Amino acid sequence: MRRRVVVTGLGLVTACGNDVDSTWSALMSGESGADAISRFDTDDFAVKFACEVKGFDVEEYVAKKEARRMGAFTHFAIAASDEALEDSGLTIDDSNADMVGTYISSGIGDFWAIEREHEKLLKSGPGRVSPFFIVSAIVNLASGNVSIRHGAKGPNSATATACSAGAHAIGDSFRIIERGDADVMICGGTESAITPMSVAGFASMRALSKRNDEPQRASRPFDAERDGFVIGEGAGIMILEELEHAKARGAKILAEIVGYGMSSDAFHVTMPDESGSGAIRVMKKAIADAGIEPDQIGYINAHGTSTPYNDKFETLAIKKTFGDHASKLAVSSTKSMTGHALGAAGGIEAVISVKSLMDNMLPPTINLENPDPDCDLDYVPNDAREAEVDYVLSNSFGFGGTNACLIFSRYSD
Repeated sequence: MRRRVVVTGLGLVTACGNDVDSTWSALMSGESGADAISRFDTDDFAVKFACEVKGFDVEEYVAKKEARRMGAFTHFAIAASDEALEDSGLTIDDSNADMVGTYISSGIGDFWAIEREHEKLLKSGPGRVSPFFIVSAIVNLASGNVSIRHGAKGPNSATATACSAGAHAIGDSFRIIERGDADVMICGGTESAITPMSVAGFASMRALSKRNDEPQRASRPFDAERDGFVIGEGAGIMILEELEHAKARGAKILAEIVGYGMSSDAFHVTMPDESGSGAIRVMKKAIADAGIEPDQIGYINAHGTSTPYNDKFETLAIKKTFGDHASKLAVSSTKSMTGHALGAAGGIEAVISVKSLMDNMLPPTINLENPDPDCDLDYVPNDAREAEVDYVLSNSFGFGGTNACLIFSRYSD
């Protein structure tokens, strides 16, 4: 018998809001978080906009001196983890600390620290590089700092699987609890990579939209006029908990995580497999893991990046996975509003998937004005929709062909 795992807390920091409620309200209103980049001069850049987190004050969470020793991606993870733990009502103390773990992933870590300290090295020499550079930049320090902050002494891990990282963290945490290595996991993804080098690099790859004159209309998944993704940032964290542990402490149960799949395209470092093979296999694995039939899925939070290949091939994969049921499914991409938060995306979208179950509302795909003929599913265009579904599937696909799929359900005892 597998141990059942439930969701008992949620936390978000996104371009649409610095907590769950404000982000969810923006999504329900179809509001884009995209705007002109404010953190550096973009005069020489081909892409001048992004989905930046706005109005975030790290000193609300961490003392100024301590915050300077952390990367911004860690700041976001701390804020979202604090919210998720408060939401869960969980107290971590000597009685349970050994069975509470952290698993918070990132695709890149702190690009800001890398760029800043490299500039110091070139201009002033190696003696000017900060002693806190390494511990602010490396990927696992978000998880490590959250573990230290809350005294969580169970598993402490992070993956760097590009845009699947947050989803892998949640899925792996599900497995950790299932097999009994922890009773509770603080898990998800975080990212802060809206930096000169990052924006220049993604633009050079021709991965980013160049709609500089209308940034809020730039992320348009499944639309025929899409021209690339909008880079975003933030964190999405959830508290996963073994069912009996949650019941014993009287926790409110928000949803249950029932399925997790992993696969590799084994095809190309950036382009998805044009047959949809990797996406098909990962969805089928998650459905089989959940022990349900494909037609029980009511909503898919798609990877939906607003890039020409991803949206087309993800649509194809959904059709091949679900057959006739694909035309009855609601599918949407919340990246149309939050932007693509890279390693944080899977965590953010997992939280949104759970909110969809809780509130009986499906977030829209905004800017879907001229549907691509190859993208012909129900993408909940432009307006949120009231709908009661029992199972929600969330897709995350990353560079290197790494794929993750999560399935959440309504909790039933």
